[in-house]
Amino acid sequence: MVFLSLANIAIASLVATLVVTIIHPHIVRFAKKRNIVDNPNARKLQKTPVPIMGGVAVFIGLIFGFFAASILFDDVTTLLPVFTAIPVMLCVGVADDLFELTPRLRFAIELFVALLLIFWSGLSLNDFHGLWGIGAVPLWVSLPLSIVAIVGIINAINLVDGVDGLSSGYCISTSIAFLAIFYCAGCEQMALLCGISAGALLPFFFHNVFGTKSKMFIGDGGSLMMGVVMSSYVIHIISDGGGCEKYAEDGISLVALSLAVMCVPVFDCVRVMTMRMVRGTSPFRPDKTHMHHLFIELGFSHLGTTLSILFMNALVVLCWRISYDLKASIDVQFYAVIISGIFLTAGFYKLMRTSIKHNTALYRLMTRIGEKTHIENSKCWLALQKIVDFKHK
Repeated sequence: MVFLSLANIAIASLVATLVVTIIHPHIVRFAKKRNIVDNPNARKLQKTPVPIMGGVAVFIGLIFGFFAASILFDDVTTLLPVFTAIPVMLCVGVADDLFELTPRLRFAIELFVALLLIFWSGLSLNDFHGLWGIGAVPLWVSLPLSIVAIVGIINAINLVDGVDGLSSGYCISTSIAFLAIFYCAGCEQMALLCGISAGALLPFFFHNVFGTKSKMFIGDGGSLMMGVVMSSYVIHIISDGGGCEKYAEDGISLVALSLAVMCVPVFDCVRVMTMRMVRGTSPFRPDKTHMHHLFIELGFSHLGTTLSILFMNALVVLCWRISYDLKASIDVQFYAVIISGIFLTAGFYKLMRTSIKHNTALYRLMTRIGEKTHIENSKCWLALQKIVDFKHK
């Protein structure tokens, strides 16, 4: 039965992968023909217009993966709330890409989506599982906490979309991590969502990173949509009734675990928005103070930047794991994640800004490491580029 369940998840994920692989070149051509592109400017890192309908390709893959899952599994009703919410956020994001919606309208729709997920699924951040001695909490506490978490994660994933492969690479790695967590807890439907998400994102990732003629950005539509998926992971893990309570019984802090996996995007989003408000500007005003901008300034390639940030996030997860293996209390596990997360986001950013300003040995070392990440002319890179661009000639 275990093998059969894993095989079914793999089949649904493969369906999502194949669908995105097939439709990707058609969507690229459509976007170019209709001039649905992201044009370069002083804040953006690309030098030429790039199609921005990657989120549509990923969405179609998700839908076909869901249809395959509905055939392979007896019950997929747990996934209905998220599969209702993601097209809403996709449409909002595409509209924002094309017409630049006001932050207030976007926030209102994100609030609606958060409420939809909470009340339809019946799940929320309603249990701290012993953190600070707190267990179940009433609705008047869990509701605002859940809304803040969902809206925050949606925007964190949206803001991390700044270099090739970062948002899709992060969401793939996060989906794989949560797949293992859900499957070991017996939450097959959520494990299925993780597998489908990773499968749909994988071909897009390769085109986004290695493609020239086939390159496409995921756009606000895709990043907002994946933000909904990521937030649904967190809500299901922490919520009482989400199916992961067995981990809490084993001494695992579910809050710390979820925060560790989501750490760098969430902490960097909080850092950026806080600094904007300190400077007296809107927290939603775009700038170049994100972690990925720092790595680009240090001379890292886009892929090098992506891998560096994923590595930083993995270090936070490792810190949580070490604290758990050392039999730390759930409070200490939480503090380990908070301290390591702050150090690897705000602390690292401040340290490197100071190093750049004073041209220190650390700055020079980081620039030398950054130079090593430029492998765009290597045989392996060029071979992958030829493969992903094959149908776009």
